[in-house]
Order: sequence, then structure tokens, then C-alpha cells
Amino acid sequence: MENEERAAEERTAPDGTPAEALAAAAGEPAAQAVDEAAAGAAEEGSGEGEEASAVRRRRRRRLVVGSLAGCLVLGGGVLVCLPGEGPSGHGAPVAAPGAQAGSAVRAGVAAALPELAALIEERERAVRERPGDARSWAVLGTAYLEQGRRTAEVAVLYPKAERALRASLKARPRGNADALGGLAALANARRDFPAALRWGEAARKEAPKRWTTYPQLIDAYTGMGDYKKALKALDAMTALHSGPAVRGRAAGVYWDRGRREDAQAALADAAVGAVSPAEQAAWLERAGQLAWERGEPQDALRHFQEAVQLDPDQRAAQAGQGRALAALGRTTEALSAYRVALERQPLPQYALELGELYESLGLAQAARVQYDRLRALVRQESAGGVDGELTLGRFEADHGDPASAVRRLRAEWRRQPGVAVADALGWALHRAGDDEAALRFASIATDRVHGGAVYSAPYMHHLAVIERALGKDGPARRHLQEALRINPNFSPLFGPAARAALAGLGEEPPPAELPD
Repeated sequence: MENEERAAEERTAPDGTPAEALAAAAGEPAAQAVDEAAAGAAEEGSGEGEEASAVRRRRRRRLVVGSLAGCLVLGGGVLVCLPGEGPSGHGAPVAAPGAQAGSAVRAGVAAALPELAALIEERERAVRERPGDARSWAVLGTAYLEQGRRTAEVAVLYPKAERALRASLKARPRGNADALGGLAALANARRDFPAALRWGEAARKEAPKRWTTYPQLIDAYTGMGDYKKALKALDAMTALHSGPAVRGRAAGVYWDRGRREDAQAALADAAVGAVSPAEQAAWLERAGQLAWERGEPQDALRHFQEAVQLDPDQRAAQAGQGRALAALGRTTEALSAYRVALERQPLPQYALELGELYESLGLAQAARVQYDRLRALVRQESAGGVDGELTLGRFEADHGDPASAVRRLRAEWRRQPGVAVADALGWALHRAGDDEAALRFASIATDRVHGGAVYSAPYMHHLAVIERALGKDGPARRHLQEALRINPNFSPLFGPAARAALAGLGEEPPPAELPD
């Protein structure tokens, strides 16, 4: 069905919209719009004939088969493809970098940074030559988005992505699910889940059987706290398509529903089925996150290390190494891993984690440097349209102004009431001294019957501390025990605090004797 949709789009000639009109849609002069239009797809422009398109698709299938012929299964079920090695040792044909990245971008999976750069260069050239090429504009915008995610240069790349995607819609206002889906993905990346839901629903209406729309709907529903609809979107996606991208997305839904074993199995399948080192590294990084959440730092470290070996630009895995190494007591290595991740992909979350690691070591000045850096990074991301209120709320609750955190997070909860916001708001209310209100939100975040099924040590720790403040020692003791059972090293700063709080509560008193 995906091939049928693609062929139908390739038979649709561009409408010849002039560059000036496209620039107006993008909100900038025509020359600048074309210069900033970034790369597009492995697919060629829509002016080609159907026969050429079919030949190209057959060639791509042969390339995929050839590239998978030289694969080895290593320990832990990891599939590694040796470039240029076929079954008999002869070189197998390999798709051009731009084509490889185009396929990845279209499927919504990770692409290597050098291949993304090649793809962007190709599609920039395409939209200069064919300003009415809606497909190239759409792929260009999605490629900018992926490059922004992988480099954290969102202040520049996210606006460029939006301009390219809107130019695609201007060139083809109807039947353009690629552009609509790209705008949904951009809104999700900006943490604007209501907008992501609107764009995603529009994309689904245009092409109900386009499976790549459903991951964006899953993310949007999750961000809005609607886990039932997220699960329905997953069911719809799996009915339309299979493969590593679908298995990886399924893992995220299982994870959010507390089905950790299912999530682990799905991520293993995704890693084995990945068609590029960058994609495989991304799934291994997610598997490392899950191992970390399970309280298995050694297993998490192995996954993170394998991910970086496959893709040295996998910065999330490098930050993950910092997390795991700190839990294993290898502090110097942990600090180094965090610094590398922050240097190459400066994200606020990495600065927060590094700052808390410094603080746990008694290095208050070094921690303040990272906290200042976090604020600056949030401001930079805001220039790219990213909603940083959840990150700032979490930070202010623990290291700044809890009252400010409450104001930020209340507004966030009204706009997009996901479980992560419920947990953060509950904790901010506790830090601001309103434990009765705090308990309501902490309960929402951890209520496995009504949506808060994420099996999270930090969430359980927050609930326990709030309960203890309200004199509910029994529930507090049980929830502290559960938090430390889930992941005893969930935070270098708050993990020891949880153990101290549990020790302070003492043993659970024996049940009262029944009267004779």
C-alpha cells in the first residue's frame, strides 16, 4: 500500500507554483527560501514517468537484499552489517548516502548525520531547480527536523523545517500527507502536542493507510495523556505495516503502559531488523534506556556502548553511558561521557543530569555552571519553537524557585496533561509546600489503572516523599521500597535521599493483635 501511495504521488506533476509564491508561504524572500530549503528524499521529483519510478523501486529492493547479505549476528542478538561484503566476499551494491537517509527519514527512523547532510544537499538542489516539487520540499523539511534533533541546533533547523514543509503544502495543498505528517513530527519535537494532534489527524484524513502517520499520532496522544487512543493508533499502525520501525514504536507504547518485558522484546526485534547502523544504534540506545529504568546499569552500559560503536554521533547513548557509569561508581568516566554528549548535542536534560552529578559529589560551583547552562539551552531551544516548560519546571522545583515551577507546570497541565507533567507538577507543589494538592498529581502519575502505568523510580519516589510529608508512613514506606526496587540508582542526588528516607521510616510495624 505504501508503494501504491508513493507511485500515485509520483504520477502527480507539480503545479508549477513560482518560487516567489513558495517564499511567501514560507514567510521569507524567494532566494532565501530556496537556499534554506533543505534536502529531500531518495525519491526523485514528481515529474518522472511511472516506468522510471518502478525501475527505481526494483533497484532499491535489490540493494536492500544485497546489503543484508553481509550481516553477522553478534552476542546479545545484535545484527551488524559489514559494508561491501556479500555472501561470497564480493562487494554488494550500497545505496547512495542521500538515498539511505531519504528512506530513513520517510520511515521516521534515525539517519546518520553525514547521510543526512548529503540528503539535504540533494534536496536543496532539487527545490532550486524545481520550485514546485512538493515531495522534495516535504523531504527537505523532514530532513532538517531530523538533523536538528540529532545536533540540537533547533533554533536554526526547526524554523527551516517548518518553512520547507509549509512550502510543500503551498505547492500541493491537497493529498500532501508527507508535509502534514512532517508538520506533526515537528510539533511533537517541539513538545506542542495539541498542534501535533491536529497535523497528524489531517495527515491521516488525507491518507488513512499511510502507516508513517501513526507514530506521530502515538506521540501526540501520549503527550496529551490519552493512552487509550495511543494504543489504538499502535493497533492501526501494526495492521498496516510491520518491520523494525513499527516494533520500535510499539516498544515505546509498551514502555509507557508498564509492559517492560514486551518493550524489551520489541526493541530487540527492532535492533536486529534495522537496515542501517544509525537506525540500529538508535534502537540499542532505547534498549539501554529501558535497562537503566529496570535498575540494570551494567546491561544499560553495554547497550549504550554498542550504540556508540555503531554510530559515533549517537549522543543520547553517550549521555546514557554517563548515567550508567555514575551508577557503577565510575565517576570520572561518567563526567567525561556527559561532557562529550553536551559538547556535540547540547540538550538541557544532559546539563541537568551533569549538574546533579556534580552536586552529588559536593561540587556546588560546577553544578551551578551546568544549571546556568541549562537555562541558556532552554532559551536557545525556545527560539526554535520548543516548549521548555516541563524541563524548566522540573529544574526550578529542585534547584530554583518552586513557586515559579508550579506556575509553569499548571499552565502546561492545562494545555497538555500528560503523565510526565502530572509527576512534575505534583513534585513542584510539594516543594512549594502544598502537599495535599501535590498528592493528587503524584497519584495520577503512578495510577496504573487510569493511565499512569509508567514503571518509574523517580515518580514512585516523588509519591512516597509527598505521602511521608502528609504523615502517611505506611504508603510512603511501600512506595520508597518500590522506587528502590525498580532502580536503586535512579539518581546520584535523590537515590541516596530515598534510601535515607526509607531508613528514617524504620521497619513496618507488626499488625495489631486481634482481640480475643
